[in-house]
Amino acid sequence: MADGISSFWGPVTSTVECCEKNYAHSSYIAEFYNTISNIPAILLALIGLVNALRQKFEKRFSILHISNMILAIGSMLYHATLQRVQQQSDETPMVWEMLLYMYILYSPDWHYRSTMPTFLFLYGAVFAVVHSVIRFGFGFKVHYVVLCLLCIPRMYKYYIHTQVASAKWVAKLYVATLSLGSLCWFCDRVFCKQIVSWPINPQGHALWHLLMGFNCYFANTFLMFCRAQQREWAPKIVYFMGILPYVKIEKPKAQ
Repeated sequence: MADGISSFWGPVTSTVECCEKNYAHSSYIAEFYNTISNIPAILLALIGLVNALRQKFEKRFSILHISNMILAIGSMLYHATLQRVQQQSDETPMVWEMLLYMYILYSPDWHYRSTMPTFLFLYGAVFAVVHSVIRFGFGFKVHYVVLCLLCIPRMYKYYIHTQVASAKWVAKLYVATLSLGSLCWFCDRVFCKQIVSWPINPQGHALWHLLMGFNCYFANTFLMFCRAQQREWAPKIVYFMGILPYVKIEKPKAQ
């Protein structure tokens, strides 16, 4: 939320701000809650990465978890500084991450192995260059939503073909966190003028970060389960400390 304050990072130059008072808690952090709310996403991605490496899942899942971490770190830099140059470190990884999800979702049925990753890589590279020169405001949001919508049919297909109740529950957690997080983001954007008059700001954008951190983790866990089923690795959903679901597999000795 713009308030005309110039602090350690100088005047705000980003094209988008959230409903949080700038530099309210530190002269080094422009939006305090929107910055620290990315920490759970980093920790969850780290847990997913360790599991993927420990059980020797395909490299695509390690890259996916790392991309989640990069996105969260980029978001922290953006909200901490509210500088236009750091806005790129938030928005570009968002697109790259969705392209990676598209590859993981659709590649099992893609007969030309090199075509899809080559196209997606070039698409992501071109977008990064163009977006750094031409700032897409509303157009960026539309573009991102379209990429998300392209993933939904495939996710639904995996859901209806999965018979394991525990895996379906992870998928439902994915939908629930996405829906609730989107609602928090929407309210923070649309009702900011009303929210600032409340005694306590619910920090809708920070809640969006928190919920989307769990959302990405649940999505990754569900996709790892489905891929392990395709590879006949006898996957099952187990729980870390009885709370956090993750995939445990048993590969055939030949693999």
